[in-house]
Amino acid sequence: MSILITGGAGYIGSHTLVELANANYDFIVYDNLSNSSSESLNRVEKIIGKSITFINGDIRDTAKLKEVFGNHSIDSVIHFAGLKAVGQSVEQPLEYYDNNVVGTLRLLEVMSEFGCKKIVFSSSATVYTDPDKLNIQHSKLNIKEYSPLREDSPVGGTTNPYGTSKYMIERILEDLYISDNSFKIAILRYFNPVGAHKSGTIGEDPNGIPNNLMPFISQVAVGKREYLSVFGSDYDTHDGTGVRDYIHVVDLAYGHVKAIDYLNNHENIKPLVVNLGTGTGYSVIDVVKAFEKASGKKVPYKLVDRRAGDIAKCFADPSYAKELLGWVAKRSLDEMCEDSWRWQSNNPDGYEVK
Repeated sequence: MSILITGGAGYIGSHTLVELANANYDFIVYDNLSNSSSESLNRVEKIIGKSITFINGDIRDTAKLKEVFGNHSIDSVIHFAGLKAVGQSVEQPLEYYDNNVVGTLRLLEVMSEFGCKKIVFSSSATVYTDPDKLNIQHSKLNIKEYSPLREDSPVGGTTNPYGTSKYMIERILEDLYISDNSFKIAILRYFNPVGAHKSGTIGEDPNGIPNNLMPFISQVAVGKREYLSVFGSDYDTHDGTGVRDYIHVVDLAYGHVKAIDYLNNHENIKPLVVNLGTGTGYSVIDVVKAFEKASGKKVPYKLVDRRAGDIAKCFADPSYAKELLGWVAKRSLDEMCEDSWRWQSNNPDGYEVK
């Protein structure tokens, strides 16, 4: 039996393939390559020493999904496939709801038809309610105590269609379980994945201008961009810049292995909702300094105005992941930066094959 990995050629998906192979799981990759490269799978094959079954397909293509389930013995799904750029989601909300929400509905329908009842879903900390939307006056929650975020912190008050699409899918999965409690579901809420595989051969390869901090810093350090814009320098943090929970992508990938292990080894379980983060917040300037140390390169930056919707601090309480899954993030910020730099300096143009 195999695990179907939707979006398996992407940044987090490709690193998860390595961890699954290390744990002796068999898998099939299903990806439409809209925001990823088949070259990542070629490189994963070299890392794990075996070939990968890859199917080029869209999660909205019901006929293709049925063909895949009909031709392969699939007993579970790790669902990464989805559009993920916050800014783009504001510009193209219909595309995000169509791809992420409708695509997941099609996938779940086909899973149900073929009796595949185990799924690990790639969710996000963006499902947590923006503290500005909380009625603090009538809440037991103190704004200053909003981080660390626990799994029972308020959700649904999202600030962009990307986060809303993840929240919608979480609700769909919970309702699916109510209708059919033979489903076993793990919802993993990621914080900020960074870093790359130690080999330096797979990593994050964003299309166009990076939306996330670490690849932008990397591109400045390698000379592809002139400077980093730091949005906001007057937050109530130790240096005035925003604080976030950065997690090494390999630690994050291993969290999926632990989630699949749990689903395989437990019966009659309600949907799991688990934060995957380190529990430690680092500011933008902390990350810049750590990257300069790791790379030996200066990272020029400019302090600019805050972005709408950004908050001062956002980091996880990861204690439930440790209690439930026996999972703990192990890699430090220094290691995240060292591995990011190794990937970027070895691959200044990402997966583009010259």
